[in-house]
Amino acid sequence: MSTDKDYGNMHSGKDCGVGSCQGDHQRGCIEPEKVALLEFKQGLTDPSRRFSSWVGEDCCKWRGVVCSNRSGHVIKLTLRYLDGDGTEGKLGGKISPALLELKYLNYLDLSMNNFGGIPIPEFIGLLEKLRYLNLSGASFGGPIPPQLGNLSSLRYSHRSFPQWFSTPTIPHCSWLETLDLGFNDLGGFLPNSLGKLYNLKFLWLWDNSFVGSIPSSIGNLSYLEELYLSDNAMNGTIPEALGRLSNPEWIPPFKLSLLRIRSCQMGPKFPAWLRNQTELTDVVLNNAGSHTPYQSGAFAIMVIQCDEMYLYDNFFSGPIPLEFGDRMPMLTDLDLSSNALNGTIPLSFGKLNNLLTLVISNNHLSGGIPEFWNGLPYLYAIDMNNNNLSGELPSSMGSLRFLRFLMISNNHLSGQLPSALQNCTGIHTLDLGGNRFSGNVPAWIGERMPNLLILRLRSNLFHGSIPSQFGMASEIDSQRYEGELMVLRKGREDLYKSILYLVNSMDLSDNNLCGEVPEGVTNLSRLGTLNLSINHLTGKIPDNIGSLQGLETLDLSRNHLSGVIPPGMASLTSLNHLNLSYNNLSGRIPTGNQLQTLDDPSIYENNPALCGPPTTAKCPGDDQRPKTRSGDNVEDENENGDGFEMKWFYVSMGPGFAVGFWGVCVTLIVKNSWRHAYFRLVYDVKEWLLMVISLNVARLRRKLNLGSI
Repeated sequence: MSTDKDYGNMHSGKDCGVGSCQGDHQRGCIEPEKVALLEFKQGLTDPSRRFSSWVGEDCCKWRGVVCSNRSGHVIKLTLRYLDGDGTEGKLGGKISPALLELKYLNYLDLSMNNFGGIPIPEFIGLLEKLRYLNLSGASFGGPIPPQLGNLSSLRYSHRSFPQWFSTPTIPHCSWLETLDLGFNDLGGFLPNSLGKLYNLKFLWLWDNSFVGSIPSSIGNLSYLEELYLSDNAMNGTIPEALGRLSNPEWIPPFKLSLLRIRSCQMGPKFPAWLRNQTELTDVVLNNAGSHTPYQSGAFAIMVIQCDEMYLYDNFFSGPIPLEFGDRMPMLTDLDLSSNALNGTIPLSFGKLNNLLTLVISNNHLSGGIPEFWNGLPYLYAIDMNNNNLSGELPSSMGSLRFLRFLMISNNHLSGQLPSALQNCTGIHTLDLGGNRFSGNVPAWIGERMPNLLILRLRSNLFHGSIPSQFGMASEIDSQRYEGELMVLRKGREDLYKSILYLVNSMDLSDNNLCGEVPEGVTNLSRLGTLNLSINHLTGKIPDNIGSLQGLETLDLSRNHLSGVIPPGMASLTSLNHLNLSYNNLSGRIPTGNQLQTLDDPSIYENNPALCGPPTTAKCPGDDQRPKTRSGDNVEDENENGDGFEMKWFYVSMGPGFAVGFWGVCVTLIVKNSWRHAYFRLVYDVKEWLLMVISLNVARLRRKLNLGSI
């Protein structure tokens, strides 16, 4: 895909757009052109002093000016606004016709400035050598002048689709190669006259408000390489003129390098013309409504140089082709999730040596997980949740030293966890819930996975005690993961999609675990969710449970815990879901702070020896009340003292209200946990950015290494 950086090198491999760096410049600039540049500067406002370098005799050394090393003529003027110049540093004012003196100018970039709605100068169309013009995001207004029809590349910013495309001037733009209208506020219908731009190679219309259907005339653009229509409000079907869908033998005249179609209902049939797109490197086709069997549909766009393929949220059916890995050896990211794929995982996946992410969740895949992981040395994330996979976890997964996310929940896997998995020391998320794994919970999870953030082993057949090593894991902040993960939080199964915010979580519920809750668990001070319900745990709740200040969810229900509820539990100020039901707890239920808000009696039900609010059971001594005097003495006291007591009642209300009001305000100001929450959020964002950067750096290194081979 071409970018602004690509355009910066469009005419010479040595152009850089700042100063004269096209080769080794030997000549000084042409004097009339220097005068023209100074006159052009006079018409502009420059709050960030970007023109401060525009002094001296050689204008070719001025910032944003590029001269030809052969003739000395100014050939390029780049004044694009950069964020580093400050939010108020955008150029403004008027564009001087002195630019016409730059007769050899072939590149003009005034984008991302603020010209306050002035019209695009008509004289720009008289710059005969101009081949690239970028005025995007520069706040120009009015119609696009027809004089621009002689340019071969155009970018501009406007608030409604210009009449320029419906006037007779469109034939004069037949040499236009690039039309970028992306990221504006354009609306209305796309005109059929677009099809007259016969030499168009790049048509970018994304992120606007276009409505209606795609014009059939776009099928006439035989040189088209890139077409972006995403993030609009268009409807209808892809026109046959673009894909010739009625003729299965039709070969398109264009070769796409990138295909991204999101949430565009293409119909039940997969576009047959895509099978001939053999130069694709990036494929995104999600939520397209295709019911085509995978082998006759998506298989058609498997090409050898493709490095990213996202086909999630469709209705693709059938097995994944056995030769998948042979056909796409350059693949780095594969997402086939949320389809209706069946069959087994192809052995050829083991040949995807550059793969970083493998997401095949929410399908009907069956059979065992193959032993091919030694061939995927850079794998970062595995998501195979919600399938019908069976057998044991392969020991070769232990070779994935870069693995951060392993999610294979809700399958039919069995056996013990392979000890080789302890070699994956960088894992952040280990989600194996909803399977039939058995044996003891491995102690090496706590010993060898210091960065573990999410541990989810719920609904398996694990037995034995909870390893004391689980309290050895180092503290780690919350992370974000692009995918989906079921976490039992706040008493229900919540499905987190898109970019997720997950607090530290440990879920070992619904197993056959026995023994006591390890005291070491209370060392995990950043733990947000602890679910040990539906097991056979005995003993008492750890006395130091109150040290888990970040705990939001605590579920110890349906065990055999005994003893009193630790008073420190009242200090868990973040706690908003608690379940201690169906145990053998005894004594008075602690009160105060956050526990006062958790007043549902079901939290403590089926603990016969518990007493006190919010249950109806009274604790010993609660029935003793001071005896009152009877008869006339009491009545006389009420009659004589009633007025006096009422006065004091009302007098005391004022100070009481003031103390209560300011007490709350001061608490809000000085409460450490609330103040710390802000800094924790900043730290979370930093950690997420580091994770995203590391993933992209890994992908870039793969490409650079491959390019050097």
